[in-house]
Amino acid sequence: MNVDAGKPLGAAKRFLLGAGLLGRGLGILLRRPKLLLLGWVPAVIAGALYATALFFLIDFLPELSDAVTWFADDWGETWGDLVQVLAGAGLLGVAVVIGVLSFTAVTLLIGDPFYERISELVEEQYGGVPDEVETGFWQSLGRSLTDSLRLIGLSILVGIPLFLLGFLPVVGQTVIPVLGGAVGGWLLAVELTGVPFQRRGRRLRHRREVLKQNKAMALGFGVAVFCCFLIPLGAILLMPAAIAGATLLSREVLGHPTTVPPRITSAV
Repeated sequence: MNVDAGKPLGAAKRFLLGAGLLGRGLGILLRRPKLLLLGWVPAVIAGALYATALFFLIDFLPELSDAVTWFADDWGETWGDLVQVLAGAGLLGVAVVIGVLSFTAVTLLIGDPFYERISELVEEQYGGVPDEVETGFWQSLGRSLTDSLRLIGLSILVGIPLFLLGFLPVVGQTVIPVLGGAVGGWLLAVELTGVPFQRRGRRLRHRREVLKQNKAMALGFGVAVFCCFLIPLGAILLMPAAIAGATLLSREVLGHPTTVPPRITSAV
């Protein structure tokens, strides 16, 4: 199903549908608070690590900004300070994009059994997975680690030109942040759908191909998650819901039902 093949309005509706999957995932978990609490455990651990890293980044940001704007030392105080401020904003913006993506990867690795259970529960509610492929814990963990490292590397490669474009007047402070959010949202959609795609025996390449055919829905979901993760504590509180929503997204793009009335299952 290619959601972008119709009119622009169709694509807009698919974008909103994708964004709504995050809310649907949260609704599923709110009915199972015990599972939601388990999903918070790895997110809290990763959150503590990233909060410490962010503290040190902000503390050293003036020195880092000065180091990357060495070329403006002779531009005078006004222009030199302006360039340094723009550089600081660009560094912080790139760090946030990479931080959100890497936070997701680290949290998924820490909480692999918890998030596997959340995803499995969603699948069971809507009819299960036809021809499910069984993979061992270590094999699944190794694949997740490999895929996450590839996506983090890609986010760094994308982040560097975004940082440089951030120096452009007006555009660097308006268009580039929006572009960064779209790129970050896309990468999050690819990253978060790893568990349900692995359950079907599909790797990173397959994920990208299928999501690319459904760009509007994938972007809607990913951008919604990205924006929520920018809110303080948002990444920690909504990580389990993002996993549930990503499972729904996977079912949508693969043509599996997501409208079957949920069956009553155990809390965990």
